[in-house]
Amino acid sequence: MSDKIPCCFSLSVHIAIKVFIPIIKDLDDGAKWLVHLLKRINESMKKEVKFYLGMDVSKLWIDIVVMCVVDHKKQPTVSGHFENNAVGMKALDKWLRKNNVSFDENSLLVIENTGVYHRIVWEYCSSQRLPLYIGNATHIKYSFGLARGKNDKIDSERLCAYAFKNADEIKANPVLDPVFLKLKDMMTSRSRLLEQKNSIKVYLGELKLSNSKESQLIIEKAHKSALEGIEVSIDEVEKQIKQIIKENAAIEKNYELLITVPGIGHLTAVYIICCTNNFICKITGKQLASYAGVAPFGNKSGTSIKGRDKVHKMANKELKKLFHMGAISAITHYPEFKDYYDRKVKEGKHKLSAINAVRSKIALRAVAVVNNQEAYVNKYKKAA
Repeated sequence: MSDKIPCCFSLSVHIAIKVFIPIIKDLDDGAKWLVHLLKRINESMKKEVKFYLGMDVSKLWIDIVVMCVVDHKKQPTVSGHFENNAVGMKALDKWLRKNNVSFDENSLLVIENTGVYHRIVWEYCSSQRLPLYIGNATHIKYSFGLARGKNDKIDSERLCAYAFKNADEIKANPVLDPVFLKLKDMMTSRSRLLEQKNSIKVYLGELKLSNSKESQLIIEKAHKSALEGIEVSIDEVEKQIKQIIKENAAIEKNYELLITVPGIGHLTAVYIICCTNNFICKITGKQLASYAGVAPFGNKSGTSIKGRDKVHKMANKELKKLFHMGAISAITHYPEFKDYYDRKVKEGKHKLSAINAVRSKIALRAVAVVNNQEAYVNKYKKAA
């Protein structure tokens, strides 16, 4: 038998040994049975230990708070302060292991979406398999209720508390995909270049109203090379975007499905893929429409508030603009959407509300074709 047998047994274990050991003739089988029984007892006696981490990320620094929960009982928190760079990540890793944080599903780290500042943390968590949730900053802020005082350490403590309270509802973000990140950066670069181009054009247009022809020609000539350079940069970015799509089978598949939907072109399809992380999490059409700010919500309460349904101001404005342009195109070129728009107007809806209904329909169909992995098929037949 095993040498390492605990000196103390419960009554039930003592009875089991007295009854079953004599029955088992083979000593080896008896030893295996007893070792297995003791293993099960030890497993049942293990305490449930979970770790909840909150991290405030800034450009140069990260502040982290760790709370250990043993059998649903909170333990005192510990905090740390590190640089937001590769050296800081090494120090963070050493600190987490010193505090016995488990790098598995028993841990959860919550941070706010900071754009680019949290990427080093995301990369670290992906490589070490530490579950990470990147939350919407506004949503997390409102979840705190009436909160007074603010600094990096307090924010990390609040994020730690948020992780503990919402652990059953929130899901860890997928592992960082460098290819997908590159695509998002290219789309952001394209948007910034377009803003610069439009800004110069607006400036030149305003000067034209008051400048003499001679002065205007000099200024336009000075900006000509800048505008041409921006055009070249935009073309280069477009090539890179198409190349990334072509080289990644998963992205290319969803891209090809999205562009079959009326009102969704190249840019809208790529932007939707970026916003949804290439649909890695099965989102619903309602969720995408809400994110884009094209899903109407009720505005009624009791007998005094009788407002009409309307979209919320919190939205991804860029995606909303793309859906709007797509809706105008769909109404112009597709009889199904034209008839749908006309029907809504005849029902008494404002024209903008009718256009929004088309935007919402496009969002729903975009998610449907990807979730079903089937291209959109136009089966619309106009009633006689």
